[in-house]
Amino acid sequence: MDTKLKIIEILEFILNVRLDYRISCLLSIFKKESDENPSSITGDGISQGLKNKNLENIWAQAQSIFDETEENSNLDLDGEGGKKFLRVLLHLTMHEYPPLVSRSLQLLFRHFSQRQEVLQNFKQVQLLVQDGDVESYKQIKEDLDDLRNLVEKSELWVYKSRSTDEDSGGTKKKKKKNKDDDDDETDRKPKKPPAPMLSAQDKQESAIDLGLGPPLEPEQADNYKRIQQILVRMNKLCVTQSSHGNLTPKRNEQRLLRNMGIHSVVLELLQIPYDKKEDKRMNELIELAHQFLQNFCLGDRPNQALLYKSIDLFLNPGLLEAKTVCAVFKDNSQLCGEVSERVIQHFIHCIETHGRHVQYLKFLQTIVKAEGQFLRRSQDMVMQELVSAGEDVLVFYNERGSFNMFIEMMKADRNRMDFDDISPLRYHIELVKLLACCTEGKNASTEIKCHSLLPLDDIVAMVEHKDCIPEVKEAYINFLNHCYIDTEVEMKEIYNSHHIWSLFEKSFLVDMGRVATAPPDRRYADKALENYVINSLMTIITTFFNSPFSDQSQTIQTRQPVFVQLLHAVYRVSQAVMGHQRVNVENCIKTLTEVARKHNISIPVDLEAQVVSMSQRTTSIMTRTASKWSNRATRRDTSSTSLSGRMDHLVIEQDFNSVVSVLEAELRPLVSAELSVLVDILYQPHKLFRPDSEASIKCKNGGFISRLIRHCEKLLEEKDEKLCIQVLKTLKDMITDSEYGEKGDALRNLLLARYFDQYPWSKKETAELRAKQPQNVGPGDVVQRRSGKSLADVQCDLAKKGAAVLVVDLVMKSQNRHRIFVEAVELGIALLEGGNREIQDMLYNKLRESDKCQNFFKVFDNKMDEAQQEIKNTVTVNTSDLSAKNTDDKDGQKEGEKSNRKKGGHRPNGLVMNDEIREELSVAASVTSQAYANIRAGNTGDDNSTCLGINTLEEVGENFGGRGNKDSPADNPKLSPKIAVMEPVLRFLQLLCENHNLFLQNFLRNQKSKTNYNLISKTLMFLDCICGSTTGGLGLLGLYINEHNVSLINQTLETLTEYCQGPCHENQNCIATHESNGLHIITALILSDINPLAKARMDLVLELKNNASKLLLAIMESRADSENAERILQSMHIDQLLDMVCNLYHQESMDEDEFFEEGSPDGDDGVSPKEVGHNIYILCHQLAKHHKELEELLSKSGNEKHSKALTHYRENTAQIEIVRSDRTMEQIVFPIPEICNYLTRETKQRVYQTAERDEQGTKVTDFFEKCNDMFIEMQWQRKLKSQAVLSTISNYMSLWSRLLFLLALMNNLIVAFFYPYTSHLPNVNGHVNGLLWVVLLIALAIVVSFQRRIFMYLLGAISIVRLIFSVGPEPTLWLLGSANVLIKGIHLVSLMGNKGTFAKRLEQQVTDSELLYHVIYLVFCVLGLSVHPFCYSVLLFDVVYREETLLNVMRSVTRNGWSIVLTAALALILVYMFSIIGYMFFRNDFIVDVTDNDIDWDTIQSHINKRVENYVSTSLSVRQKELETCEVGVDCTQDDHHVLDLRDLVEGITKEVMAEVEDAKEEACSTLLMCIVTTLNHGLRSGGGIGDILRPPSNKESLFAPRVIYDLLFFFVVIIIVLNLIFGVIIDTFADLRSEKQNSEEILKNSCFICGLTRSSFDNKAVNFEDHIKREHNMWHYLYFYVQVNVKDPTEFTGPESYVYTLVKDKDLNWFPRMRAMSLSIGETEGELNEVRCLNAKLDRTQALVDSLVYQLTELKDEMTKQQKYRNRRGILSTASNYNSHQYGSGAGMDTIQQYQ
Repeated sequence: MDTKLKIIEILEFILNVRLDYRISCLLSIFKKESDENPSSITGDGISQGLKNKNLENIWAQAQSIFDETEENSNLDLDGEGGKKFLRVLLHLTMHEYPPLVSRSLQLLFRHFSQRQEVLQNFKQVQLLVQDGDVESYKQIKEDLDDLRNLVEKSELWVYKSRSTDEDSGGTKKKKKKNKDDDDDETDRKPKKPPAPMLSAQDKQESAIDLGLGPPLEPEQADNYKRIQQILVRMNKLCVTQSSHGNLTPKRNEQRLLRNMGIHSVVLELLQIPYDKKEDKRMNELIELAHQFLQNFCLGDRPNQALLYKSIDLFLNPGLLEAKTVCAVFKDNSQLCGEVSERVIQHFIHCIETHGRHVQYLKFLQTIVKAEGQFLRRSQDMVMQELVSAGEDVLVFYNERGSFNMFIEMMKADRNRMDFDDISPLRYHIELVKLLACCTEGKNASTEIKCHSLLPLDDIVAMVEHKDCIPEVKEAYINFLNHCYIDTEVEMKEIYNSHHIWSLFEKSFLVDMGRVATAPPDRRYADKALENYVINSLMTIITTFFNSPFSDQSQTIQTRQPVFVQLLHAVYRVSQAVMGHQRVNVENCIKTLTEVARKHNISIPVDLEAQVVSMSQRTTSIMTRTASKWSNRATRRDTSSTSLSGRMDHLVIEQDFNSVVSVLEAELRPLVSAELSVLVDILYQPHKLFRPDSEASIKCKNGGFISRLIRHCEKLLEEKDEKLCIQVLKTLKDMITDSEYGEKGDALRNLLLARYFDQYPWSKKETAELRAKQPQNVGPGDVVQRRSGKSLADVQCDLAKKGAAVLVVDLVMKSQNRHRIFVEAVELGIALLEGGNREIQDMLYNKLRESDKCQNFFKVFDNKMDEAQQEIKNTVTVNTSDLSAKNTDDKDGQKEGEKSNRKKGGHRPNGLVMNDEIREELSVAASVTSQAYANIRAGNTGDDNSTCLGINTLEEVGENFGGRGNKDSPADNPKLSPKIAVMEPVLRFLQLLCENHNLFLQNFLRNQKSKTNYNLISKTLMFLDCICGSTTGGLGLLGLYINEHNVSLINQTLETLTEYCQGPCHENQNCIATHESNGLHIITALILSDINPLAKARMDLVLELKNNASKLLLAIMESRADSENAERILQSMHIDQLLDMVCNLYHQESMDEDEFFEEGSPDGDDGVSPKEVGHNIYILCHQLAKHHKELEELLSKSGNEKHSKALTHYRENTAQIEIVRSDRTMEQIVFPIPEICNYLTRETKQRVYQTAERDEQGTKVTDFFEKCNDMFIEMQWQRKLKSQAVLSTISNYMSLWSRLLFLLALMNNLIVAFFYPYTSHLPNVNGHVNGLLWVVLLIALAIVVSFQRRIFMYLLGAISIVRLIFSVGPEPTLWLLGSANVLIKGIHLVSLMGNKGTFAKRLEQQVTDSELLYHVIYLVFCVLGLSVHPFCYSVLLFDVVYREETLLNVMRSVTRNGWSIVLTAALALILVYMFSIIGYMFFRNDFIVDVTDNDIDWDTIQSHINKRVENYVSTSLSVRQKELETCEVGVDCTQDDHHVLDLRDLVEGITKEVMAEVEDAKEEACSTLLMCIVTTLNHGLRSGGGIGDILRPPSNKESLFAPRVIYDLLFFFVVIIIVLNLIFGVIIDTFADLRSEKQNSEEILKNSCFICGLTRSSFDNKAVNFEDHIKREHNMWHYLYFYVQVNVKDPTEFTGPESYVYTLVKDKDLNWFPRMRAMSLSIGETEGELNEVRCLNAKLDRTQALVDSLVYQLTELKDEMTKQQKYRNRRGILSTASNYNSHQYGSGAGMDTIQQYQ
């Protein structure tokens, strides 16, 4: 083990050497560049050194010092780039010895923080530039060594009393030896110049120089002397004293002293024991030491922090210690805020036991106010201790005797009061000042205590006394101002009584008159009185009249004469004082004049004129002063040479600071990137070892991470806080995924390539994994870049290795260690980020199964209590902002200024700051600050800056800023750590309940343990506290909220919201019924303006209102009762709520106007006013269910402003009804997502018309399946809007479609009428031509006048006709065809744009049937234009695509197409059978007439000629015979008749030949195939079947009967049955389609799309059917809700949204209401309630009757019991009577019986 520790020490030494080497290299680089670029004097008189180019060179050279490659092997630790070094450290870390593990981890973190380590150490380097700095360093080093040596050997030279044995031999020898050593050391040291001797002033009253005290040996006296000189020199190094006696710190020397650690030696000097009574020399040294420590920490925060660590050394009763402690805390708000109660108690105890010293009170004054901040915690503690101390500390002179004594004291002690610290008079003055400081800043608790200590009557009596001195008056008046006037709550005692006016009249006017009438020689003026009047009186007058409570008082009207006298006296004072003292006086005059104008107080004319002239004079003085400053800044070059010598060292220091800044800027992204490599190694540490080694297997199984987590708790036990925090941050970084920029990624890749052979996960692989994820995933499902796993997987891996248990243990154990607690909570937040349910269950089981839950939640409970107490102690408000609301109104102020300028006058008040003066002052300030920036940066404590006038400008700026300076740290204090820690705590509690974990929601409220911690109530109380309702009213809410705490308030609201959502009804009731002002605070956050934050950061205010409205909605979420809603309504005014909704809407409009006027802002990541207004409107909608008046206000239309806003929100708000898992119904109201506005109307109509409506379940399922497609279309449409051209084209898709159809129709009409085309134009009459022009002009006029679509179409048709007759049909057709192609291309682009085709993959584009149809359409358009016009005819089929009726006709064939196909197949089978039969038996009957298409006309002609020749030859031979037989003398010629016969003969022969050709017969059944073809062709087409074409048979033929049967069977079976079957299927299908269409229209009209309820179900109900389908079950609202849960962050879901989102992911539709509606359920419930009421009444009557019968039976039973007892007694008495009758006689017995009767 020792060897391993030695190895660690060696490695630490190596890293230290490497660090020193790098720092030396950086200094060498800087020196080299500085030597090459000496300082020079510019034209402006400013010395300049390094330029940007040189700084870049320095950075380029500085990068090489981190290079550990082979080229620069000097820095390589192991020759492997650090891989072996890492293996060694990982081995050592997995050891079981905690010290070894801790030191190994320190080296591991240090190795991956090299750049950060170098940067931090380089920033601490202090350059010794001047010779004086070097000499100071040498002197300090020598003095430090000498002082340390003397302190260590103090026992040898410090004086001891005589009782001490000083003569022992051992001591003398030791002294002698020490002397010899000193002499030797002196001889060895080089000779130096003699130390500067003390001046006469230093030697004055010096016990060491005068030799006072007991006698000492020379060596001892010399040691005292040496220490005295050292301390005097150190004091002079720390500060420099001005001519006025003010001390100015020397920053460089203070820093040098701190770096050399001289303060630690001085602290050791203070701890040396000595004889305080006799050793006066040592007392002087102690006083010098305290003086050094006071100067050492003067204005130096780091030095104050160093001394604060040793504060216990100064908790002694001495006054020196008190001064030193006061210097430690002076003007350090952080230390004053952390002061412990023990320190305050010490000083109070010192006052009680060691006298009433003023110095003790000054310390208390120091810690209650620092840097202008009023520390409420310190005020409360000091006030509590003062009150507890009683009269020993609180000395007042209230009684008559003591008051007179105090008056005498003022008369006697006034002259020595300034230097007498133990004077009772000065003590009382400082005590009153302390009380004033404790009440300053509107501390209500201290104000109440001070009222009882110093009543108003005593203050007035003291101040009005004639012998009261100004110092006392100043203290009392300041106390009066802070305790009674400048308060948070109105003190009616001061505003409604005569006290303040008595002071005005009897004291203030007198004192101001004395100052105003003082002699002009200022040397003899009463400075105390002037200071009191100018500061205290003017401040209290201004505060009193600026107070909003003063405006409400009516005493001003009754005291007008005193008021006028007061104004006159203030004016006289302004004329008597000079210089900067006039500022307060003139502000007072300004306030008084405004009050006079506001209350209509008449001021004398002369006084008003004097005030006006003073204002003008002040304005001119300021103008001249601003010009002088500006000119003085530009003339500095004349004196530049005198400053050059002193500025060289400042330039070098400035260059060094520039180098540090450059290194810091360049290394900032590299530091985090370098440290992140450790996280990558922790993901896979086994890759650094051999694959099969034991270390690799152990690391692979998570051994290293587990060991790291286990050791973290050990670090807490060992109090190694720094290392524990580093481990926790590393574990947190393993979960988070950060970006490191280009340079950071380059460094990461370099280091990962060095440590790993291959980078485990590349960016490409991670990007591919993220691309495969669905769009809407929660934070836990996002794949991380470095690990390659999802966030949830990384969280679960770490939790299983012990990270979750570590968080629980550290939270419980680190309650008092703030930083570790914060880191533990941050780690828990990282583990639970995204609402990891597995880790939530792990933490829940861990806390529930053990007793840890009590301690665990106790820590958070205590943190909340501490934060609330801290808020009460520290948070302050300024009620002056209330009064400023009216005076700072911009519009009113601008109008007032404009009116004054028009009149040529000015405002009748004191100091006026117009725009010109402001501009000149700003120019002067910027020029001066730029000119002396170097001197500012290099201020070393010299008087240079003062003599150059730098401070003057700052002082003037502060004076002119006055009390209204809103940038001062006192106005907006940052949150203290106790309050700031609540933000991660509340975030952790929110994530415990994230995603509506009901078990943990209830667990935070009730742990079911012995001590229960209700964190729900505590969170609400914290909200109540931080919003200030515990200290005042809700009217001051805006004053408690500022930029520093608004994020914490938002986180509180978000945590409370998460407590309730789900819903968790118990937590809702807990918040709603809590006794605090929780609901009032939440509603006030919504309704109030939250000024002044709203003026500066409206985005923060909007976020606050948004979260508050969400919280109220969460309190009412999923509740059937109205209790919480009624409580919310009781906490607000509904009119204010509606006004806020409308104001936010119109604020959005105003912001849009400013946006267009001024341009786009840089960025806006917050919510918009309209979104916030929408959330509040939904809140109103939910509350309106329980408030009829609010419901009426939301529904009715008021003024235009309200009506416009409410209409907008109403149209963009949707509501649906869902069914929960327990089958209960719930209504959800939500804002319609903006993306839903991009859903096109065509898509809505298509989905609405084509959704399945057969069954109720089917249509919802079909609609839900289409929801995702519609959501994708919305996303594309939104993306489309960013592309202007494509968006414009896509918006007119329906127009392009209509134009295409009309063009196709016109093209086909032209082709039909004019094809084939002729070369000439159509012949038209001139009148018709003119008529066409007239008709064209008339149509154009009608279109221009009416602009209706039908007229536009008519104009286009007439224009085309006119074009045909002008240029011809063919050019017109070409022109229309070109237009057709162009418009179809545009239509195709618009279609693809609307469908998002451009964003789809290629295979999706190809398989899109609709897109293919339009592409084919475009192809035919091109073919018609380029190939043949007949192609246009195909385009007419588009009418089928356009018209639904024709589509139904086509569907009648295609819908039952398979039935038709099967029937046709049967017909083919029958035809085949008949063909076979015909072939076998009737082959010869298949003779058909045919006509040969290829006729040989030459053969026919020759055949005709041949027949004609034969006929002619025959006829000629017959004629010849007739002639031969003709008689002589008879005329036998008949030529004409023969000619006619011949012509007829030719015609007849021709006809006969053609008939023979046409009447050709052919056998059609020569083969079976021909028989089948003939049967199909002729048999199916013939009306009578196949028999119509066969040869008619003779009845004598043998096959006559089979032939008849054959023909009849074919006719009946094929023609009548089979073909009519096909026709019947088509007709029935068409009828079914028509019936379905009618049914669909009927369903659309009379049934709900969502729930399926019919119209009749809503008859005689509160809600009619139309309202039901429009508001309750609007189908598009369900689509919008589907989109809502897809676009919304899952961690922001409400309870119902989370429930629906889970079912949507599982595709479970049980959340849809089926045959149910809440409106019907409410009606049924009301009917059932009536029945229940009747039954209850009957039961009550029956119960009363039964009770009566029971009572009667009880009485009867009692009566029977009495009778039974009576009988028993009578039987006993009868027996006794028989006995007595024998003894006494019967008379006595009867008397006894009668007595009983």
